[in-house]
Order: sequence, then structure tokens, then C-alpha cells
Amino acid sequence: MELGVGTVVDGKVTGITKFGAFVALPEGRSGLVHISEIAYSYVNEVSDHLHEGQEVKVKIIGIDQANRINLSIKQVEPPPQRPPRQGGGMRHGGGRPQSGSAPRSAGFVRQAPKEPTDFEDRLKQFMQQSDSKLSELRYIEKKGGNRRGGGRR
Repeated sequence: MELGVGTVVDGKVTGITKFGAFVALPEGRSGLVHISEIAYSYVNEVSDHLHEGQEVKVKIIGIDQANRINLSIKQVEPPPQRPPRQGGGMRHGGGRPQSGSAPRSAGFVRQAPKEPTDFEDRLKQFMQQSDSKLSELRYIEKKGGNRRGGGRR
């Protein structure tokens, strides 16, 4: 069996470190599952999720120039569905909002066109905001204001 990127294989955890777990693979090879590739949820301690000798199914996500194999346990399965947001999500069923308050979903729908959709628009928006903040800071410096409470020296 050829061990290539994208291949899913069975392995056995042979060692646990602070940054991940080493896994024995077929053909006498081994690889590393980085702590960020163990689970979709936050992993504080690798030993909370894995233990030595445990059989795991892993996906090969990379092989570097030194032939080190990078593995993922979480990419073997699709990501879990996110639970619906409480209070701020889209309304289902077409119900009208309570009187006196704006519909929460309508705010999301109205704001969607204002949000930049591609990289260039986001970059343009960021640059405008950045220029505005820099101008404000330069104005404060020109006026002699110092946010740290002291005067100029």
C-alpha cells in the first residue's frame, strides 16, 4: 500500500507528547498527529483524547521533504454540525418579531450586502479603516495629546 497524502490508514499510538501523538503506520513507518489535528473541539491535553497502544484511523495530510508524515485523526470524519445559535440565529417558520423590536434575522439579511465578499473588497475596507485610525492618531499627536497622561518632553 502506497502511503500518500489523502490516504486513510489504521495505526497505533506509540507515544504521546505535549504537542501531539506519534502513530505507527503500515510498512514500518510512523507519523505525527499534531494536537490541532486530534479533534474538532479544543484539545488541552493529548492524553485526555489518546493513550499509548490505542488503535486509531488516521488520514495522511502531508509528507515533508524529510519524509516525515503529518497525520490527522479529525479529518477522517466530517466536522460535526454546529448547534443552532441561541437568540441570534435566523428564524424558521416565518414568525413575525415581537412588536417594538427589530427582527434579528432581518438585521443579518440587510447587513449581508455591506460585508465585503471577496479578498480585494476586504483589503480595501481594512485599508480605509487603517488610514482613518492613523489619521486620528496623527491628529492627536499634532495637538500635543498624549494618551499616557504625560506631556511632551
